[in-house]
Amino acid sequence: MSPKLKKADGRELKTENQEMTGSSMLIQALAREKVDVIFGYPGGAILPTYDEIYRTGIRHILARHEQGAIHAAEGYARVSGKPGVCVVTSGPGATNVVTGIADAMIDSLPMVVITGQVATSVIGTDAFQEADVVGVTMPITKHNFQVRDVEELPRIIKEAFHIATTGRPGPVLIDLPKDVSTASGFFNYDQDVDLPGYQPTVTPNKHQIKKLVEAVTKADKPVILAGAGVLHSGAAKELLDYVEQQKIPVSSTLLGLGAFPGNHELSLGMAGMHGTYTSNMALHETDLLISIGARFDDRVTGNLKHFAPRAKIAHIDIDPAEIGKNIETSIPVVGDAKEALRMLFEAKGTPCDCTQWKEQLNEWKQENPLWYKEEGNSLKPQRLIEMIYEETKGEAVVTTDVGQHQMWAAQYYKFDKPNCWVTSGGLGTMGFGFPSAIGAQFAEPDKQVVAVLGDAGFQMTAQEMSILQELNLPVKIILVNNASLGMVRQWQQLFYEERYSNSLFPIQPDFVKMAEAYNIKGWKIEDPNEMQGALKEALNYEGPVLMDCRVHKDENVYPMIAPGKGHHEMEGVKP
Repeated sequence: MSPKLKKADGRELKTENQEMTGSSMLIQALAREKVDVIFGYPGGAILPTYDEIYRTGIRHILARHEQGAIHAAEGYARVSGKPGVCVVTSGPGATNVVTGIADAMIDSLPMVVITGQVATSVIGTDAFQEADVVGVTMPITKHNFQVRDVEELPRIIKEAFHIATTGRPGPVLIDLPKDVSTASGFFNYDQDVDLPGYQPTVTPNKHQIKKLVEAVTKADKPVILAGAGVLHSGAAKELLDYVEQQKIPVSSTLLGLGAFPGNHELSLGMAGMHGTYTSNMALHETDLLISIGARFDDRVTGNLKHFAPRAKIAHIDIDPAEIGKNIETSIPVVGDAKEALRMLFEAKGTPCDCTQWKEQLNEWKQENPLWYKEEGNSLKPQRLIEMIYEETKGEAVVTTDVGQHQMWAAQYYKFDKPNCWVTSGGLGTMGFGFPSAIGAQFAEPDKQVVAVLGDAGFQMTAQEMSILQELNLPVKIILVNNASLGMVRQWQQLFYEERYSNSLFPIQPDFVKMAEAYNIKGWKIEDPNEMQGALKEALNYEGPVLMDCRVHKDENVYPMIAPGKGHHEMEGVKP
């Protein structure tokens, strides 16, 4: 008999072709995939799997709500680059992770979501806690499975991890009926993945690379738009090497921040609705726009009629469906960003003569920087983010919800390293920031993790403070508290004649007492003169911390491209 195999943590890996239950197969397969942590919440249909978790000792983090579990798994995936794994029960357990699945799908995060399901004999009868999760999630998963035969489970799990992590990453769901999880079969995990209809193109066409090299040589005003695809492919170094070889300026999308060092002389900052003046004007004036791993969403492009009107567009993306979807593309390059950048670097080519272009960009940087006004004795949110950056020396992993605080963090925290920025981009999910920080802390246990949150979004998943209490995770929660739905209030001010319909919070909980109820250190800061010292103390504190920072309530995010406007029509560029 073959000797028993062990993972590094001591868990037993069983040999091939042993008979075992479906639940045991699942846990063995997760071990084979080197899964080191699961985020989840038990319930009736998934109990056989949780019994196996108990037996094997695989690390499981008990969220206090399934939404917290899925967002934590997203944060883990975003920072580690490995697939986040979430396990929940049927019915409401499964439907409670739908938002997180949609969030992961649009932001291209590798996820494997395992949902319990009622027994196959009663599927379709409206049994207790039954929901058609396969039907519900079909539009928002890269692929999904419902297991009907226990001996198909190993193949399905292997395929799920392969699909989630190759090509354009995304969430894959496995719906596991209870009777399948208790049935027995033979475990075979050595079989190769065979998916003839799924063969992502990794290596770009060399003729398209040659066209792009020639276009760079001829360009007078080239710009690279770096998106999250650079990060997903692990191509930050390749991008830096190529940029420094060719001396091409770089704009970043919201999710692409950190793909190129924010303090580099060729960095133009974030592009889009609340991007920098220089970055947006560069996109408006460029004659060659090279998009790498960005999908040209509406918050980046503004009005498509005015987007890069003088530019030839080159688009590098591993997902061919994105190329030409929103913007007409002259040089399509289908392939992995890392491989494309490697080929471009090796091709060398003659760098363009862009002296005047760089002088113009530097002039815009000097004349139209990001700005805010210090007023009276109120704490400005922009200054708060600057202080967080100064105190962490740019070394922290920063997570956010969606809204004003998210935009201020993107503008004023300069991300010089990849995979340190965790935010909800395409779906814009409130409640994402705090649990994603928990997942990020598991991905990087030795790094400082700072959750920069709005007071509204935090209340959607605040129950996950129980995890900080239970495990003493040193996540630092910084509430940018303006007692409102800040971005909603800003839009109501600018576009709805100051009719603040249900966007203001006249009454709030005592967040410090809320933190203390979970045995978490809490501060309330209103005086800007106390902020720096309190922040330093909080960041140096060994355990979890919540800081309730009462910022200027009427502050707006600028600059801003209003709906229907182009990059050259930004508002609030200067004080």
